[in-house]
Amino acid sequence: MLDGSTPKVLLAEDKEENRCLIRSLAEYLNFALIEAGDGAEAIRCAEAEHPDLILMDLSLPVLDGWKATGAIKANPRTADIPVVALTAHAMVGDEEKARRAGADEYVSKPIDMVRFMALLNRLLGRETP
Repeated sequence: MLDGSTPKVLLAEDKEENRCLIRSLAEYLNFALIEAGDGAEAIRCAEAEHPDLILMDLSLPVLDGWKATGAIKANPRTADIPVVALTAHAMVGDEEKARRAGADEYVSKPIDMVRFMALLNRLLGRETP
């Protein structure tokens, strides 16, 4: 967001404790948070809201984050939205798999908050507060 407006970030996450953490971060970093509880809802929200950034948990119900990311990146209306894959399953090859699905960045849980905030600000075109 280089124009100074409040950026919109879509969070696709099914676990309430993780959603709560990102809500607090959104307030601190001053971005509007849109929440989706499953991969299918994330796809709908991405198309309807066209957020500036998507935080995609890879282990989602209904449609997993791998497939949801692929669908978002395959849609010309949403393909330009950066996607950060979030996962607690940091197995060998998972980052490569996430990037093949279309993720622009990959963050394993538990999240290093200092690095994560710097990443979000970089992707949103802002300086770290």
